[in-house]
Formats: sequence, structure tokens, C-alpha cells
Amino acid sequence: MLVLGIESSCDETAAAVVEHGNVIKSNIIASQVKTHAPFGGVVPELASREHLDCITQVVSQSLAEAGLTLSEIAGIAVTRGPGLIGSLLVGLSYAKSLSFSMKKPLAGVNHIEGHVYSVVFENPPVEYPAVALIVSGGHTTLFFIPEPERYAVLGRTRDDAAGEAYDKVAKLLGLGYPGGPVLDKLAQRGDAKAARIVFTVPRMDGPNLDFSFSGLKTAVVRFFKENHLQPVGKDEAPGDNIVNLAASFQNSVIESLLAQLRRAVRRHSPRTIILAGGVACNSGLRRAASSADFGAPVYFPSPSLATDNAAMIAAAGYPKLLRGENHGFKINALAAMKLDNLPLDGYERPVKARYRNQI
Repeated sequence: MLVLGIESSCDETAAAVVEHGNVIKSNIIASQVKTHAPFGGVVPELASREHLDCITQVVSQSLAEAGLTLSEIAGIAVTRGPGLIGSLLVGLSYAKSLSFSMKKPLAGVNHIEGHVYSVVFENPPVEYPAVALIVSGGHTTLFFIPEPERYAVLGRTRDDAAGEAYDKVAKLLGLGYPGGPVLDKLAQRGDAKAARIVFTVPRMDGPNLDFSFSGLKTAVVRFFKENHLQPVGKDEAPGDNIVNLAASFQNSVIESLLAQLRRAVRRHSPRTIILAGGVACNSGLRRAASSADFGAPVYFPSPSLATDNAAMIAAAGYPKLLRGENHGFKINALAAMKLDNLPLDGYERPVKARYRNQI
């Protein structure tokens, strides 16, 4: 089965063709980084306009690269949420029009579920139960997945997502947008244990496995001001204080993420661990998670599949279309769409078999 995937939840317009749910025939991404960089973050109205300008070309290019026509596509998968409502509507409306005109079934996909499926292309098949940590600019969520397409939320961020914290710290330091890649690069040169620049690892009390990064961000701001540091100027090399600050900040973020992941693994004994989302590109996080002794393999997507893309949406839509689902033309975009379709029978025990058919 050939599936056309369409993704437009934030600031990438993407289309892909995927065969059998795990073979990428094409994967086209039109980035808006240059548009939003002067503002230090995504401007929703500008994002929507750029999606409108390029979605036709992106979809056409994905079909051309795959050597296919729309008539050869078996179904269409499109992101319906969560994300920026204007951006979501562009992709969803375009997908509906293709579905209607070509009489193809349409599957609406949760963007976060797409990130879970981003590991299917370059790893062995996922064995269940699984635990997934999805970390990006908009989401930091920990899931228990007893079987495919069944998700119980173990914890989520109570404030800033990890990627959002990266962007805000990078903006403070004058490092530009997006902040994750440049901070990661600086952190590799720095000393996370440098005198005076050691930040406390964020920890959350209670039985759930939530995250919080706003306190860490505040600690960085306080250190920056109290030590009279200045943002890095254009074409200026960062000094040791900035480099070490980046290393300490990144170390605290990684330790916080892995601490909760370890707790989830101890509670639920997964056979596979999934670590995906844009922050999964981070070299420090990948290195630390790969070397940790979780007792189960850790699956990452490659960097090109960790950030927003349409191949992961097609992969997530594949089992739905294979079952004959057609969500039709009445589905709407949901800016705050949740991925949580299983009750968790106590935080210390995995979901039981009696929930197998509950949605």
C-alpha cells in the first residue's frame, strides 16, 4: 500500500510517499527557518501563509520523486493536531481536497503519534510493550505503549517543553534561532562541571513522571545577569563562560529527561524504548541514552526524520488506512489534540489486557 503523507503542524511544509508503512519513496520538507529566525521563534500567521504558498509544490515534488501519480496512491494521511491551528488547516484542507477529487480514503493523524512512528524506517520492528519519550520544541511527553496505537501518558512537561527551553536560552545568549543545534554544538566544547556554572537537574515530586524546565531556564537567566554576561554578537566567537554555560544547561536537560525515562523503564519493563522528536537530534542526548543500561534497545530516528516530516505521518496513518478507516471530510484540525487513549491502572503497573479494545 502506498500512502501520501502531509504535514503542516508548525513551520515545515512536508509531503512524503511511504510504501508498506516503512519504506520511504520520497520525503520532501520545505523549511521556514529563515522566515522566523529574525523573530527568535515561529510567527503563526507567517507560517500559515508560507504553507499556502508552497504546499502544492511540495506535494507535487513528493509524487514526482517517488515516480508516482495521485491515482496510484492508496490513501492519504494528514496531521490534524496538535499544532498551530492556521498551519494545520492548510495541510488538512489540501488533503481533504485531494481525497475528494481522487476518491481516496483520508486518515487524520496525531502529530505526536507520527513522532512515535518515526523510528520504523531505520530500526528493527518495535517490540511491545514499549516506552516512548517524545521531545521537541512543543512537546515533552512520556508514554507507555502496551501495543500498537495504544497510548497511556506517564508524564508531560508542566511548563516549557525541552526544545522550547533550548530556543529561549539560545535567544538570551544571542545564538539565534533555532537554538537547539547551536547550543548542542557549543556544549560539546564546554565543561558542564565548570566552577560556578553548575545548574541543578530539574526534578518533579509525586508518582507521575512529569517534566519542568522553566526553573532551569530561570537559573540560566539569573546566572547570565548576575555575572554581567553579554549576548554573543554577530560573527563573534562565544567566550568560555558562554560555552560552559551551554554545556551545563544541556547536561541538566539531558539528566532530567533520562531520570524520568529510567523511572518509566523500571515501572513498565518495556521491550523497546523509543526516543524521538526534534530534540532527539541532540548529540549529547543520543550519546547518553545509547550508553545507558535500560535493559532494552533504544530506537532513534535519524536526524532528518526526528524533526517534523511527512514520512512519519504516512507511517502512522498506514495501519489506519490498512484497516479501511476513512475519516472523511468532517474531521477538523485540533490545535490541542491529545494522544492518550488508555487509562493507566495505577502508575506502578502497566496497562492490563482488558483495555485492549478501548479507545
